[in-house]
Amino acid sequence: MTDKLKKIFDPTFFRFIVVGVINTLVGYGVMFGLYNLAGLHTWGDAGYWISSAANYIIGSIVSFFLNKHFTFRNQEKGAGVVLRFVINISVCWLLAYGLAKPAVAWVLSGWGLSEQLQGNLTMLAGSGLFVILNYFGQRFFAFKQR
Repeated sequence: MTDKLKKIFDPTFFRFIVVGVINTLVGYGVMFGLYNLAGLHTWGDAGYWISSAANYIIGSIVSFFLNKHFTFRNQEKGAGVVLRFVINISVCWLLAYGLAKPAVAWVLSGWGLSEQLQGNLTMLAGSGLFVILNYFGQRFFAFKQR
């Protein structure tokens, strides 16, 4: 493994994964609960965006505290670190879910899947892309050692 890869896949990465599992359980419960159990799938695109946004609002609160203190051991105080975290989450969410929606629609076109199932698959794809973008954003922007 090269030195650059060792730097990326260090203990910080594995702590990020542990926090991610916790966030996933919380966030997916919120997102899929709203979309399927609360019936937001009947709202069309608005239900998709509201469900995924709720996931990231709730999950981000959990993520901020766990990643700041446990994963990245960031000691910075003040509004700056919060603002960078919010910017990172917002950009990653918009990119991930914005890219997932047309990509999954294109891949699944002609499959005859229900709108609800396609929405669920799109949210899964968006969340996978989000994890990748978010790791690098938090590590090298939000909680970067200053």
